[in-house]
Amino acid sequence: MDVQVETKGETATLGTADISRILATLPHRYPFLMVDRIVDIDGDRHAIGIKNVTANEPHFQGHFPDNPVMPGVLILEGMAQTAGTICLWQYPVENASPLVYFMTIDKAKFRRPVVPGDVLEYHMTKLTKRRNMWWFRGEAKVDGQLVAEAEVSAMIAARAGK
Repeated sequence: MDVQVETKGETATLGTADISRILATLPHRYPFLMVDRIVDIDGDRHAIGIKNVTANEPHFQGHFPDNPVMPGVLILEGMAQTAGTICLWQYPVENASPLVYFMTIDKAKFRRPVVPGDVLEYHMTKLTKRRNMWWFRGEAKVDGQLVAEAEVSAMIAARAGK
């Protein structure tokens, strides 16, 4: 479902993507898919990825069994998957979708633990794009509170043999 919003005299369409659309775009699959839904999509400029954190996820068996905490690197991966998804939607699909490769993580900070039962939001905002390279600033939030932040970059590349 798309929603029309007006800001500063301009109208923008904010879209959403369910899990089917995400799976059709990204090569990631369970247990490594870190985003369940994407909302408030504003072209390639901004989007919010949603991850419902559940106790039955495999990483909680070892991180940490008596005090489950979502690994920070998986939070960063969720940010990158959200950004990568909206990047890939900007490319025409021919025989096969291009691939997105995570390139850098900068200025990463973790503010508080993410635990089972939390609804994690990845607020991703494009900083810049040059050719097939993209840079995003991300904030991960739970209940409106900042839990992590980072700048990430990615490269879009054709699939081998295409």
